[in-house]
Amino acid sequence: PRGMNTFARHCMSLLTLLSEAQVRMDKARSEEESEAGLFRRVKRGWVWNQFFVLEEYTGLEPLYIGKLHSDMDLGDGSIKYILSGDGAGTTFTIDDSTGDIHAIKRLDREVKAQYLLRAQAWNRQTDRPLEPESEFIVKIQDINDNEPKFLDGPYQATIPEMSTIGTEVIRLTATDADDPTYGNSARVVYSILQGQPYFSVEPKTGVVRVSLAGMDREVRENYSIIIQAKDMGGQLGGLAGTTVVNITLSDVNDNPPMFDQKLYQMSVLESALVGSVVGRIRAKDRDIGINAEMRYSIIDGDGRDTFDISTDHTNLFGIITIKKPLNFESKASYTLKIEGANTHLDHRFLDKGPFSHVTIVHVSVEDIDEPPEFSSAAYYIEVSEEAEIGTVFKTVSARDPDASNNSIRYSIEMTTDLGKYFYIDITSGALMTVLALDREELSWHNITVLAMEMNNPSMIGNVSVAVKILDVNDNPPLLTQYFEAFVCESAKAGQLIQTVTAIDPDDPLGGQHFYYSLAPEAANNPNFTLRDNQDNTAWILTRRGGWSQQDQSVYYLPIFISDGELPVQTSTSTLTIRVCSCDVEGNVMSCNAEAYHLPASLSRGALIAILACIFVMLVMILLMLSLRSHRKKPYLHDEEDNVHENIVRYDDEGGGEEDTEAFDIAAMWNPHEAHLVGKQRQDMLPEIESLSRYVPLACVGWPGSVCVGGDSNVQGYVLSKLLEADLDPCAPPYDSLQTYAYEGEGSVAESLSSLQSGCSNTDHEYDYLNDWGPRFKKLAEMYGVLETNNPPMW
Repeated sequence: PRGMNTFARHCMSLLTLLSEAQVRMDKARSEEESEAGLFRRVKRGWVWNQFFVLEEYTGLEPLYIGKLHSDMDLGDGSIKYILSGDGAGTTFTIDDSTGDIHAIKRLDREVKAQYLLRAQAWNRQTDRPLEPESEFIVKIQDINDNEPKFLDGPYQATIPEMSTIGTEVIRLTATDADDPTYGNSARVVYSILQGQPYFSVEPKTGVVRVSLAGMDREVRENYSIIIQAKDMGGQLGGLAGTTVVNITLSDVNDNPPMFDQKLYQMSVLESALVGSVVGRIRAKDRDIGINAEMRYSIIDGDGRDTFDISTDHTNLFGIITIKKPLNFESKASYTLKIEGANTHLDHRFLDKGPFSHVTIVHVSVEDIDEPPEFSSAAYYIEVSEEAEIGTVFKTVSARDPDASNNSIRYSIEMTTDLGKYFYIDITSGALMTVLALDREELSWHNITVLAMEMNNPSMIGNVSVAVKILDVNDNPPLLTQYFEAFVCESAKAGQLIQTVTAIDPDDPLGGQHFYYSLAPEAANNPNFTLRDNQDNTAWILTRRGGWSQQDQSVYYLPIFISDGELPVQTSTSTLTIRVCSCDVEGNVMSCNAEAYHLPASLSRGALIAILACIFVMLVMILLMLSLRSHRKKPYLHDEEDNVHENIVRYDDEGGGEEDTEAFDIAAMWNPHEAHLVGKQRQDMLPEIESLSRYVPLACVGWPGSVCVGGDSNVQGYVLSKLLEADLDPCAPPYDSLQTYAYEGEGSVAESLSSLQSGCSNTDHEYDYLNDWGPRFKKLAEMYGVLETNNPPMW
C-alpha cells in the first residue's frame, strides 16, 4: 500500500503540472488574439476539460486532484472560488482562496466512474460572480482491484459415458468489475486446477471439454473439477477467482444382461389356479434406467404351453405364471428355456453384445389330495311333472383324481333341496324323485350333488344339477277374476253386458287356446247367450228385453271353459248378473241387493267376524233389556252424608239385580248392628253379618295391641278378622272379607256363564225374535226361518 500511495502522488503531481501547462498555453493564446484585434467572446481566465484521479486512494491526507485559477486573480485574496455539483462538499472540497481541489473520501470506479462538477469565481468585495459558471468532469481511473467471479457457480453438468475426446461439457463465463477499456485489468484467462486428465478448459472461451476417452459410468459416475479465471491476461500479479463444476456421467446401454444361474429350480402345487405365480427370475444388467429394462420369453421346453412369463412393473424381473391347469398324475415336472433381452439397444455399442442371455428353469409339480371330480362340470336335466315317485331320471358319476383312487359316496346338499323332492343313491349316484313334482308350483330345481372320498371325508367335490320340470296339461282353465255383471231394465235383445277371459297355469308350447260355451244345463237359456270370440275371450249377450227388478233381480249363468291341450281340462264358472235401474246413458243408478245373499267374494274370516259382531250386539241388547226390567233401588243409610263411602259388591257372574247390593260404611263402624241394616239376601246371608254376630272377636297378640271385643274400632275389627283367617287351616287365603261361590238366579236372561253350555248339542232357535218388535227385525231375518220363494237361477 505504501508503494501504491507513492505512485498515486507521483501521478497526481504529473497531472497537476499538465493542467498548469495547459492553463499557461491558453492564456498566451488569448493574449495573442487580443493583440490581433479579434473581437471574440470573453472566456474565463482558467482552462480545464477534465481531471483524472486514481481510485482506491488510501492515504492519510486528502488527495489533491487539481487547481482552479482565474486570470483575474491578482493574488490579493479578492477572488473566492466556489465548487458545486456531484459530491461537492462531501466527496470533493476546494480552497476558496487558492482554488485547490482535494478528494476527502476514497473513490471507487466500480461504484461511480466520473463526477460532474461546476466552478465559479466570485468577487469577495462585491459578492458577485466575475465570470459565468462552468462545468468540468472528474474521471476516476481504474486500477486492478477486482478479481474475476463466476456468478452462477457451482455448476452441474451431465454427459453420456464413453464420450469422445473434445465433447463439450459446459461453457463457463467469469465477470471482472474492472474497466475492460483500460489496461488488462478485465482481460480474463481460464485454466483447470483440478480434474485432469479427464477434462480440460479453453483459456479464452471457458469451454470445458472431455480430454480422456472411454470414461465408464459403471467404474466412476461423478467427477468434481475446479476451474480458475485470472485477469491481467493471466500474467503474474493478476487477480483470480475459482468455481467448482460437478460432472455426472449418464448411462448408455453398453453392458449386456446376464442371469446369475444357469439353472433355476421351482415347485408349484398341482391345485394352483391358472394365473398363479410360480416364481420370478432376473437377468442382471450393470446399466440403469431404460438401458436395464428387460423382455423375457420362453423360447423352448416342454412347458411352453403350460406356463407363461411376463415382465413386472419395474421391467426388471420375469414373472413365471401358470397358463393351464396342472395335474401331478398326468405330468410331474416341466422344463423351460427362458431368454432375457434388453428392450432399448444403442447401435454404437452393438459390438459389445449380444444384449441377451438364456437360462433353464425346472418346475416340479407337487402332489396334493384332491377332491373328487365329476364327469361333467354341470348337469342339465328335464323331468316331466307327471313322473312317478321313485323314477330315476339321471345318474351322475365322479372319481378320485389321485393315484389312490378312493371310493366315492354321493349326497345332495340339504340347503339346495329344502323340499326334499329328490334322492340320490349313495354308491351309484342315481338321482330319483321322492315327491310328486308340480311345474305350476316350482318349475326349476337347482340342486348341488356332493361327492365325498371314503378314506378322507374332508375331500368333497360338488356339481350343480339344474332340473327343469316339463309341463303337462293338468290344470283346468278358470275365469281370471270373479265376474259380477249387470243388465239394465231397459236393455234390448243382443246387448253386450260382459266380456269374460280365462287363465290356465299350464304353459303349452303353442300357447293357450280356450273354448267358451254355456253349461249344458243352461244351453237353452232364454235370457242370455254366449259368443266365443276365438281369441281366448267370450261375450255375454242378452236374448230378450223387458227386464224388471220386481220380477227377478239376480240371474246366475254357468259358463263352461275348456283348453285345447291333451288331455283336455274343463271347468264351469258362474257369472252373477243383476238387474239394475239405469239412466238414459246406461249408467247404473241402483240395484236390488238381497240382504240374505252375502257376496261370494267375502272370505270365510270376514263372514265369521260379521257373525261374531252380530252375536255380541244381540247379547248386549238382551242384557240391557234384562237390567232395565229388574232394576231396584239399593238401600242407602244416610244417603246424603255417606254417598261417597258406599262400597258396591258384584258377584262373579250376573244373577239379576239381587247380585248388586250397596253396603253402608256404617256397618264397618258398628259391626254388631250390621244385621239390622239393609235387605237380606234371599238365598244367603251377608257374610259380614255372620262374622260379626256369631264369631267371637279375638285379641290380636301383636305387641302394643289391644282386645277389640266390644269395641267399634274399625281397625281392630279388621285386624281380628285377618288374624282369624290366618289361624284357620281350612279356610282358603281370601284377600277379601266377602267370598262368592254362587251364580245368581232371578234374571230374565238367566246365567250368562258358559260352564254348562256344552251340555246341549242342539242348535239355538231364535224364532222368538220375530215377537220382539220392529227393532229386532233384522236379527230375526238373519237368524230366523224365512219362508221365501226362490227365483230360478237363469
